[in-house]
Amino acid sequence: MEEKHTQKRKRTWAFGFRGSVTVSAAFAIPLFVFATLCLVYLFEMNAIGLYIHSATTHASKRVSEDVITFGFLSQTRLKSNIVDLVGADRIERSIIKGGTGGISVRGSHYCSDSEEMEIEVEYTMTLPIQTFGLLEGKGTVELRVKPWLGYLSPGDRPEDGQIVYITETGTVYHVNYSCTHLKLSIQFVPSFTVGDLRNTSGGKYTACSRCVHGNAMAGVYITDHGTNFHNSLNCSGLKRTIRAVEKSSIPGMRGCSRCS
Repeated sequence: MEEKHTQKRKRTWAFGFRGSVTVSAAFAIPLFVFATLCLVYLFEMNAIGLYIHSATTHASKRVSEDVITFGFLSQTRLKSNIVDLVGADRIERSIIKGGTGGISVRGSHYCSDSEEMEIEVEYTMTLPIQTFGLLEGKGTVELRVKPWLGYLSPGDRPEDGQIVYITETGTVYHVNYSCTHLKLSIQFVPSFTVGDLRNTSGGKYTACSRCVHGNAMAGVYITDHGTNFHNSLNCSGLKRTIRAVEKSSIPGMRGCSRCS
């Protein structure tokens, strides 16, 4: 009788162990899927924010040409330019609530006292993940832009008044504002594909020393002409603060090999 009782206890213990593994998997798998979806949508939020910010910057330059002529900022044209630069299809397929209709520029105006355009773009991003309700986040872009006053005639410039463009950390000057060293085309790619990708010069991408510490994230950012991949959109390697200066004010600085 004692031997039968021992065997029964062993069988009961083995059954309980299998049941605990099943219950653990039932909780772990949905949590893993949820975490993966959150990570994917986090990258999408960063990408949308980058697109909207870049489009707002360029759209502001376009409408600045009309401000001096008409004396006011056309919100309709500003929004139309933003949608055109990002792409209406891209916005409609994104997580922006309301698509193109969800982008608001109602806070944008021209201040005649300061002679500046105050640009304010707002939108709401909705994550289609049902928890206790839809998850939403608000995005805002705020800029102050001087209106375009026209080109300087040769007589308005000093004798050596050639205007060139420099960055805060750059070592060369640029004669073309649209130089690819100044205008970065940022792409988001899965990190496992970086080893097979090449930049426009045929070079491989290596980890950025500023924002990649240890392993790369599931997705990274690269540029067409860059040599590094980045974990963060806020990395200084992906940002350019451009200043227009007279060439005579930067003696000794050499010209960019691409545009000079």
